[in-house]
Amino acid sequence: MNAVVWLPLILYLVELTIKIVAIGTVPSNRRPSSSIAWLLLIVVTPILGLALFLLIGSPFVRGRRAKIQAEANQVISERTAEIPDMPPGADIPVGVDSLIRLNRRLSYLPCVTGVSHGLFGDSDACLKEMAEAVNEAESKVYVEYFITAWDDTTDIFMTALADAVKRGVRVMLLYDDVASRRYPGFKQMNSRLTAAGIEWHEMMPIKPFKGKWRRPDLRNHRKLLVVDSKVAFMGSQNMIDSSYLSPKNIKIGRRWQDLNIKISGEIVMELEAVFAMDWYTETGERLGAEIRPVDDPDGDQVPMQLLPSGPGYLTMPNLRLFSGLVQRAQQNLSLTSPYFVPDDSLLEAITTAAYRGVAVELFVSEQADQFVVQNAQASYYGVLLEAGVRIFLYPKPIVLHAKHFTVDNMVGIIGSSNMDYRSFGLDYEITLMSTGKEFVADLQAIADGYRAVCRELTLDEWQQRSRGQRYVENVMRLVSALQ
Repeated sequence: MNAVVWLPLILYLVELTIKIVAIGTVPSNRRPSSSIAWLLLIVVTPILGLALFLLIGSPFVRGRRAKIQAEANQVISERTAEIPDMPPGADIPVGVDSLIRLNRRLSYLPCVTGVSHGLFGDSDACLKEMAEAVNEAESKVYVEYFITAWDDTTDIFMTALADAVKRGVRVMLLYDDVASRRYPGFKQMNSRLTAAGIEWHEMMPIKPFKGKWRRPDLRNHRKLLVVDSKVAFMGSQNMIDSSYLSPKNIKIGRRWQDLNIKISGEIVMELEAVFAMDWYTETGERLGAEIRPVDDPDGDQVPMQLLPSGPGYLTMPNLRLFSGLVQRAQQNLSLTSPYFVPDDSLLEAITTAAYRGVAVELFVSEQADQFVVQNAQASYYGVLLEAGVRIFLYPKPIVLHAKHFTVDNMVGIIGSSNMDYRSFGLDYEITLMSTGKEFVADLQAIADGYRAVCRELTLDEWQQRSRGQRYVENVMRLVSALQ
């Protein structure tokens, strides 16, 4: 009887203690929006909120991975100490030089030279071009993709890797464990990779019975290919059919529209360094990548800088670069992001640019592939439209998965990073920035192509949506901030 009487009081004291402790611990080194979301969840459901916070509350890697990241940063810093922040005599637009120094301070990689061999908006064409590059490999091939599947579409590339091994080329492949294992043929793929002699390893594996456990939604989202330290590919495309092998997607005609770039020159060494860091993290093997001059690369050399980011970097380098570029805009700003759930600072920078008179346009999918993202990003449309940002909706069922933007016809970026909380804090990403005129013009041409097929969203149309829809958007916006 006494236990029954005391139980409600005990539960009340436990919940009160949880709330008091949360107020003083949750905001530590966390953005205000994320802190508010977590505190609200804990106040409403203390026990469940605490359990979730303990499971996924830390947005950074700890222990061995944090130590390896620090070690890699030190090695990169030492090996690039003699390389200037940017190529001598390079034509760098006003204001971009400080961003180059920012990138180097946060990720330790300088701005070097590189050659763009063009953009690929067609996934099949890109796979064919990558396969041809692998077919010419003589010594080594580095492959790293968030999602990897050996399907009918990617077979041309996977077969090229297998053939390269037969020629004596060392082929090393990394894929994200959680992201890849949910697709058809996963186990068979591993067997085929092993039989082909390809050295493969999972990134960020979640295997608690083998002592491999961390926050389960910290993932490696990078996509890159490096061949013989001479040529590389990077962008938004995963190594899987553009339907993502979903019967539903195939039935309704849904596919992912991506954008990749082929590059050569010194910049390839920076991609190689990132792969070497990830390979060492997962295998313990040091590949000895280094950044060195490249003699007479085939093409026009322009300034290029690679920016790695992720939960191993406590300063969110990609968010700072994106915000800095937006703030630098004076005339026009074109943004493309499949998942647009911006940090408060980035949102304010974008709307402020529009209020300053900058012509700002944002390309997003008319219908995203994820319910939370679709509604969370929609919650920002009102404030963007009111500021004068033009929002273009890429027609469904296609998912616009490309990630890139240009500023004032002078600088552009492309990579794996979205403009959302996940890419800023939870996923390992890579972003390429360049001031090459042809590179920027190529990105602008891609945006022109989007604009030609997109439908522009107006403020009047947006204000007509129902109260129920607005409620769902606000809830999903709050959920997306839980990191």
